[in-house]
Amino acid sequence: MGSPWKPFLLLFVISGLSDFARAVPARPISYAAVLRMKPDSSSSLLSSRSRPRQHHGGELVTPDWSAFSSHPLSALSLLSSPEDYRSEESEEFGPAFIQEPDDVIFPLDSDEKKVVMHCEARGNPLPTYRWYVNGTEVDSEADYRYSFVDGNLIITNASETTDYGKYQCKAENSFGTVLSRDALLQFAYLGAFSTKTRGGVSVREGQGVVLMCTPPPHSPEIIYSWVLNEFPSFVAEDSRRFISQDTGNLYISKVQPSDIGSYVCLVKNTVTNARVLSPPTPLTLKTDGVMGEYEPKIEVHFPTSVLVAKGLTVRLECFALGNPVPTITWRKINGNIPKKARLRKSQAVLEIPNIQLEDSGTYECKAENPRGGTAFKGHLQVYSESLPQWVRMINDTQMDSGEKLQWECKAIGRPRPTYRWLRNGLPLTSQSRFEIVNGELTVYKVQPTDSGMYQCVSENKYGTIYSNAELKILASAPVFVPNPVRVIATLGKDVSLDCKPRASPKPRIIWKRGDRRIQPNKRIMLLRNNTLKIVNSSRADEGNYVCRAENQLGSAEMTAILWVKEAMRVALSPSRVEVTVGESVVLSCKATHDTSLDVAFQWLFNQKPINFQHNGGHFEFIQTVRARSSAVDLMIRSILLKHAGKYGCRAQTSADTVFAEAELLVRGPPGPPGVVIVEEITDTTATLSWTRGLDNHSPISTYNLQARSPYSLGWQTVKTDPDPVTGDMESAMAVELNPWVEYEFRVVASNAIGTGDPSAPSRGVRTKEAVPSVAPANVSGGNGRRHELVISWEPVSEEFQNGEGFGYIVAFRANGTRGWKEKMVTSADSTMYKYRDETFPPLTPFEVKVGVYNNKGDGPFSKVVIIHSAEGEPREPPTDVKAYSISSSEIRVTWKPPNPGPGKPRGYEVSYWKDVEQEEAGKKQQTVKNETSMVLMGLEGNSLYLITVKGFNSIGQGPASAAVTAKSRKAPPAQPPSKLMWIQEGNNVSLSWDPVKAKDNESDVIGYMVLLKQEGRGHNQVTRTINPSTMLSLPEGGTYIIEVRALSEGGEGAVSSQVRLVTSSGVRAKSNQCSVHSLPQSLTWTALLLVLLVPSASW
Repeated sequence: MGSPWKPFLLLFVISGLSDFARAVPARPISYAAVLRMKPDSSSSLLSSRSRPRQHHGGELVTPDWSAFSSHPLSALSLLSSPEDYRSEESEEFGPAFIQEPDDVIFPLDSDEKKVVMHCEARGNPLPTYRWYVNGTEVDSEADYRYSFVDGNLIITNASETTDYGKYQCKAENSFGTVLSRDALLQFAYLGAFSTKTRGGVSVREGQGVVLMCTPPPHSPEIIYSWVLNEFPSFVAEDSRRFISQDTGNLYISKVQPSDIGSYVCLVKNTVTNARVLSPPTPLTLKTDGVMGEYEPKIEVHFPTSVLVAKGLTVRLECFALGNPVPTITWRKINGNIPKKARLRKSQAVLEIPNIQLEDSGTYECKAENPRGGTAFKGHLQVYSESLPQWVRMINDTQMDSGEKLQWECKAIGRPRPTYRWLRNGLPLTSQSRFEIVNGELTVYKVQPTDSGMYQCVSENKYGTIYSNAELKILASAPVFVPNPVRVIATLGKDVSLDCKPRASPKPRIIWKRGDRRIQPNKRIMLLRNNTLKIVNSSRADEGNYVCRAENQLGSAEMTAILWVKEAMRVALSPSRVEVTVGESVVLSCKATHDTSLDVAFQWLFNQKPINFQHNGGHFEFIQTVRARSSAVDLMIRSILLKHAGKYGCRAQTSADTVFAEAELLVRGPPGPPGVVIVEEITDTTATLSWTRGLDNHSPISTYNLQARSPYSLGWQTVKTDPDPVTGDMESAMAVELNPWVEYEFRVVASNAIGTGDPSAPSRGVRTKEAVPSVAPANVSGGNGRRHELVISWEPVSEEFQNGEGFGYIVAFRANGTRGWKEKMVTSADSTMYKYRDETFPPLTPFEVKVGVYNNKGDGPFSKVVIIHSAEGEPREPPTDVKAYSISSSEIRVTWKPPNPGPGKPRGYEVSYWKDVEQEEAGKKQQTVKNETSMVLMGLEGNSLYLITVKGFNSIGQGPASAAVTAKSRKAPPAQPPSKLMWIQEGNNVSLSWDPVKAKDNESDVIGYMVLLKQEGRGHNQVTRTINPSTMLSLPEGGTYIIEVRALSEGGEGAVSSQVRLVTSSGVRAKSNQCSVHSLPQSLTWTALLLVLLVPSASW
């Protein structure tokens, strides 16, 4: 651009942020922030001299920072050197706590053996720390157990006797000292029960008993439970047994024989989770009789006066001994027990959470049984006393010498808290210039020596809280930072020149132009804050203006250089544009401005800045630069309805800011219509009305009415009257609805662009009742028992029942007769009707139809169908039943179907049982289909069985045949073939074995079965022989397994040991090569022998 103003403009943008920070009203600014911003006058400094600080014992107050980058730059900007902006690390301030010590409960049995009390503070210079226990400073040199890591105190080998107490941390640097809140160090432990043997307790059955726990020393609270006989068999509490968490004792209101045993009290520390067991207490029954009934006696009850703080949970115990077991009830005298209260442990405990003042009162527990009753009363008093809480706290403050300091801190609490003040950790009292009245501190004519750390302490008997602040007294000659200042103004507009030196006390200010002092007039005014304001600036106002500041410590001058530039003009086109959803548009913003100034643009949508990174790709920013002007384009792609609105272009230079706006109208599908109202309802119609929605700049052409019912798949379009429903209408009638169905309705609008979103659903309405119009479908029947006519149908959906009182009319008549018999079926869910008449024979044909009715009348009948009456269960048994044994565990049974006639079997059931058993103990098997044979398996060998066969169908079973008998064969030999020997010559194997001899109870051997199988192949080769030897031929290559079994009439016998043979692939042994092998006598089932035939090529 070649302008001398460019460097100044860059500096203006950077340093202008400082002005903006001071220009934001009502923003609390921390002291650190004040130092970072380096305000350039004492007036600015004094206007922001309080900063929040962490206030322990209360809340943490943090400053509220505004977003600098979003604020428009002011016309005034300052130049400064880098050394004027020091980092936060160079800012000096007094200590402020980051972490203060907390109350600690330390387990004495901890493996760590170290207690850590935390303390950390920030400050510059870095703070140093000291610790106090019960008011005495901790000396780490005198006691090796104490050590310091940063601000933390570490206590090694801590013990309750020497280290219990209140701890306080002190942090200090050159600016002052602060004390932390108190932290209580306690110790958690659980001692051991006395090892002394406890005496046994002997009672009569029915008598009450109390078993004492007598817990060991402990801290803090413990939880009690009891174990019966062995761990972890815990005693379950119920109406008869109760464990008091106040006394730890076990109470049994009425002893039963199941209670007899050895009882052990188990206690658990709530902090360390350590557990210890007491010595056992035996409980035995006396033998001199049973205890008779007696009235209740309350053994456990809450105190007569209970004092509790508001907000806690109160637990009141009440339990009684008695026979029969007493019932416990609770009531509040002159009031009701709070609804939030809960009864625990069979009503022996009344628990009231979050107790409030209104829960105070007298509570009564009553124990009753048939022999009488007794009660106990106690008063519950709720108090609202509490730890102090801050309402007003003190903040860091900077002041000029001689000013008056007024600080006030205020806290609430019960009892009412008192106040005291500390300066640098030491008590502060009213004296000389200091005046203290409760939480108010006044210091008259502050001096530099008053600087330091101050603490307001509020306390009552429940605790102490601190509010901390730093006081700095300023004293310095005027200093201007930055200096000089360049200011760019707009021709014809007002301009302000600030004069804000850093000085204390406040300086006197005069303005000069050249050598002459500026005298205020109508156009040039000197404001109260020492700002020089020029109204309606012109080129003649350009030049240097000098501000001089002076106090008793010195003086300084600042030069403001003023330039006046032409006003910028901005044009945004088009100013109004209409587009359709899915189209794109470009808005152009052109700014004409002084060529010496750079211009920055910002696009806004409905007065909010557009985020070009998170817009879904709809917005694009395009910028071009020309002579004397700059322009930016906003491209809006794939426009949606939500993009309609006002688009603003803001152009900004260091002199002024100009804003222009354009309107974008988006045509699209209509918006949802307004509320849909059902005006009138009949049995098949509904008159609807609605209000027009947005047409989105394209006239609505039609409306579509939709309905939803419990029977529809979502929303369905319904027929209307009129049809179509045009866009100028706001009511129509939905027709052809189903009677007595609850519907919701909605309306959808359409225009030339498309169909919009639907309206919200109407309220649900039910159409009126009507006579049914839909007859049952798929009327059929058949089956059933003898003399029955079974009629079935598909039920009519509730959607088409059209009203209450829905049912069916079943009409039927024998084929060829005239009169219809009608039967009413009142259940709407029914699907079947059975009619029985002993007079009609099986398979009589009937004409059948099924109609419908409801409270409004009778509906239509279905078409007439022909249905036959039932043929009945089989009437004759199967014939020619035969049975014979096929093995020791199998018998085959065969039969012929019964003579043809009504009741044809659909299958058969075979019953069988041993001759030594009853028929009821036998087993049954059914055929899969209408088969006429079956093999019974899993039978016992050498046993006689009785067998019957009966037919069955869907109606029932027919009569059984006469019993036939068959005897299973003897079991096969249990001894496997042994002493297997084989001779292998090439691929031929000669195999032999010792014959198997059957025992008396086994079937005779009739032969042998030799199984040859190749590993990895599914094919097996079986050879049968009557001799104890055979010849096998092995195919080429592979591993083979040979097994031998004996064969008998009873089946296959046990398998022999396996023989494993290996042959080489593709090679045969020489004909004169042979080998003889046998299995060792000791090897049976797992003996393996590998015979490897070496290829002849290797010989």
